[in-house]
Amino acid sequence: MNVRRLIPATAVAGAVALGLTALSACSTSDAADGGDGGKLKVTASFYPMQFLAERIGGEHVAVTSLTKPGVEPHDLELTPRQIGSISESDYVLYLKGIQPAVDDAIKQSGVKNTVDAATLTTLENHGSEVSGHGHEGEGEEHADEHGHEGEEAHEEHSEGDGHNHGEEGGADPHIWLDPVKYAEVAKGVGKSLEKADPDHAADYKKNTETLVAELDKLNTAYESGLKNTATKTFITTHSAFGYLAERYGLTQQGIAGIDPEAEPSPARIQEIHTIAEKEKATTVFFETLASDRTAKTLAKDTGLKTGVLDPLEGITDKSRGADYIEVMESNLTALQKALGAK
Repeated sequence: MNVRRLIPATAVAGAVALGLTALSACSTSDAADGGDGGKLKVTASFYPMQFLAERIGGEHVAVTSLTKPGVEPHDLELTPRQIGSISESDYVLYLKGIQPAVDDAIKQSGVKNTVDAATLTTLENHGSEVSGHGHEGEGEEHADEHGHEGEEAHEEHSEGDGHNHGEEGGADPHIWLDPVKYAEVAKGVGKSLEKADPDHAADYKKNTETLVAELDKLNTAYESGLKNTATKTFITTHSAFGYLAERYGLTQQGIAGIDPEAEPSPARIQEIHTIAEKEKATTVFFETLASDRTAKTLAKDTGLKTGVLDPLEGITDKSRGADYIEVMESNLTALQKALGAK
């Protein structure tokens, strides 16, 4: 994460041209009727989108993720073959603002059924310190206040580091870490799949309802599990948990913000130490796809413990769970322990 390996737009454009040339003899519908047994060919940008596509699409879709397990999504490089596969897709699901190389390739792919998950809920601005008092049915309330402004911010920052946390006025993309927002996205994905593949609309609807019920249950578990805690403050190397903090009335203190592997300054270490003492924070969280060096350095300097809080950008054999739901349950357990849940 210290060096952002992003493909320039010109390279993407060239690769798109190559991919499209290679595919000129094979239309999207021909591809869908080919090696996938008539299934809808779905391309997902990274794990949170892949999970939705697989759970909602079920047996009617063949899902390919552009981001392999263990790869930091923001560091993703696209091969000409991958760019060609996007153009071959019947349906593309992505989250604009996370992966600029993907955004560029999708824009030039010409795929009719392209869904940006960021448009299915409302984006908000979160800095490295985020606190909240919980949302109860506030999704609609935030639409006018944050919706379009957030999308413009994505455009504005998409050519930078590709990963924005609201620290420079951009919208925080980590909507999947809030089960309520993720459920809103799931509903939108379900409706879009019904339109893309009307023959199986009833199954998509049923699968969406099942998944949304699971996400509602997860939200309830978080609400009750984090209601009574000794502290409301948690410290993390990666400021990915702004929506989660706001949803459940917690305060996220991010050490380095954008880059989870960046070294914190001595001033920030002292600041975190002061915050930890004042707010009775016990744990510095790091993530599974990045180095734990920063967390361990800070923990050593401040006398705090370390723990894993997974931003769920990918599932690997190191993940504490086999899928989104299981890892989110592990995150809840980790937060309860760190916050002193009663």
